[in-house]
Amino acid sequence: MDGILNINKPAGMTSFGAVSRVKRLTGEKHAGHAGTLDPDATGVLPIFLGKATRVVEFLMDDKKTYRAGIELGKATDTYDGSGKVIYQQDPKDIKRKQVEEVLKSFRGEIEQVPPMYSALKHQGQPLYRLARAGVNIERQSRKVNIYRLELLKYKAPLIELEIECSKGTYIRSLANDLGEKLRCGAYLKSLARTQYGIFSIEDAISLEGLEEAVKSGDWQQYLHPTDSVLQSMDSVTVDETGEAAIKTGSLLNNGETHYNGRGMGQKYLRAYGAGGRFLGILVQDKESGAWRPKKVFI
Repeated sequence: MDGILNINKPAGMTSFGAVSRVKRLTGEKHAGHAGTLDPDATGVLPIFLGKATRVVEFLMDDKKTYRAGIELGKATDTYDGSGKVIYQQDPKDIKRKQVEEVLKSFRGEIEQVPPMYSALKHQGQPLYRLARAGVNIERQSRKVNIYRLELLKYKAPLIELEIECSKGTYIRSLANDLGEKLRCGAYLKSLARTQYGIFSIEDAISLEGLEEAVKSGDWQQYLHPTDSVLQSMDSVTVDETGEAAIKTGSLLNNGETHYNGRGMGQKYLRAYGAGGRFLGILVQDKESGAWRPKKVFI
């Protein structure tokens, strides 16, 4: 079974654990997820089944939206509620206006240092393992984009934010950095991903809901087509000769294709056969300029 499930991951479960649960429920051996969520985080976790695992990379660059709960007055070593408190400062004098003013510095392209407790690797070792062993590694800052950052609620010491951001953004780091700029400390108390590319929390299915759908035999209705995450690409319809070329991984001659989008200005193209059957992803050959298959799904 090929396709993508929009799973609403519960708190207390790793993203890998969610994938394992989906594999057990559906019987699909090949599965993977996009956009890891921390165990305590909830929300949208796209899980790719079967051949759809081959398009995970094309979702990775899409924007993500989060609802974050941040508590002022405490900083933890993990930047979230799972760590130990390493700093405390009474935040009762911090006003909403101060928070709104500081939030301005986090909008747009910013430099962010990844947390030590993260899955990033140093010499082959995940940073969180080194952190647990008491080893602190100097991390390089990197550029991320905060497209939208809204203060939804503020009642000291709790802040609720909605954040739309690029890949590679750590909301835990944002919470910690916010606390440093307010000079009172802060940590991420709760986190829910509400949107990831085309997938929204409103359309997500819980693992319990999926289990019930499996029992009733209609769980496939929740599968999104493999090409649903490729809609930003232009599409091309090929004739029988072109379809045969895609099957064998051969170059396509211009006479074998009919471009029904902007076509030549694109890095990739979605290829379809007669009746709208999704065939694969094409990339332009640098030497000849002709299109050739990058990923084939037939």
